[in-house]
Amino acid sequence: MLAKAIAAIPETGGMAFEPKWDGFRCIVFRDRDEVFLGSRNERPLTRYFPELIEPLKHSLPDKAVVDGEIIVTINDHLGFDALQQRIHPAESRVQRLAAETPAEFVAFDLLALGSKSLMNTRFDARRSELERIGARFEPPIHIAASTLDIEIAKAWHQSFEGAGLDGLIAKPLDGVYEQNKRKQLKIKYTRTADVVVAGFRIHKDGNGVGSLLVGLHDDQGALHHMGVAASFSAARRTELLDLLAPQVLDDPSTHPWSSWMQAETHSTGTLMPGAPHRWNGAKGTQTWAPLGCDLVVEVKYEGTLNGRFRGTTRMVRWRPDRDAPSCRYDQLVVPEPLGIGSVLNP
Repeated sequence: MLAKAIAAIPETGGMAFEPKWDGFRCIVFRDRDEVFLGSRNERPLTRYFPELIEPLKHSLPDKAVVDGEIIVTINDHLGFDALQQRIHPAESRVQRLAAETPAEFVAFDLLALGSKSLMNTRFDARRSELERIGARFEPPIHIAASTLDIEIAKAWHQSFEGAGLDGLIAKPLDGVYEQNKRKQLKIKYTRTADVVVAGFRIHKDGNGVGSLLVGLHDDQGALHHMGVAASFSAARRTELLDLLAPQVLDDPSTHPWSSWMQAETHSTGTLMPGAPHRWNGAKGTQTWAPLGCDLVVEVKYEGTLNGRFRGTTRMVRWRPDRDAPSCRYDQLVVPEPLGIGSVLNP
């Protein structure tokens, strides 16, 4: 079951509010001695998180299907970067990371119990049953916090970002579990920033601009890659190409990222524009066109991770009134740190 993004916490009533976790969505199937972990797109996750199998057997009834999130915590904070590293083909590495960065599972819905499907049961009844079986959960297995109090939900939304969370989920109390339907609501953290347009990639269909490569300056004036702005309409992709193509640098060596053109990573370990990674490595390096780093665009972003925008940003508007050197890190919002224990046990 999916969620539709909305701008603010709904005050209509009839909703349960939960933290929105920044991890891997996972359905756990337990049938006595068999435990299977499935991703949102139905890919198996079981081999990547062997340390969860015995705790799930200890915590769950003999036959159950539970919806939830696999997370990794680093220094009392959600560590999505460390979680991504857990997806590795080498068995020896899987076992080593299971010991070094052990995962945890947060349950937030119960889809079946025994031989009975609960997918056509109201959410409040499913939640009640989940709380009943969750009374025996022990770390690393948790039950997601939930509240019907909108004031508590607002307080969570203000503070939980400091622990690395992604916002809130609002669930209709009378809602059944509808696969692939956006019947739940998500309230994510959304802000804007003015960034330098340092380059672009052609869309995968070969027509127009697929994404803008954007950056911000540090206090010393160095331009750092922050991620991409994308999700343009076909017409907009063509317009962007008409605008940007004449501004492609004739001499790429003059670009501040010229040393990264053929490199997978910068000396600091930051992923560079076009570099392959564990999710797109099979596609190879995507080429990009360097620009003069004079254009400024306002983008909408949800958060940052390791000095870069978390996920893809969306273009809001051009900022011809803004000088590129003035686009610096200091405009980004830094949430007040919060221990993850405050979210798991609010």
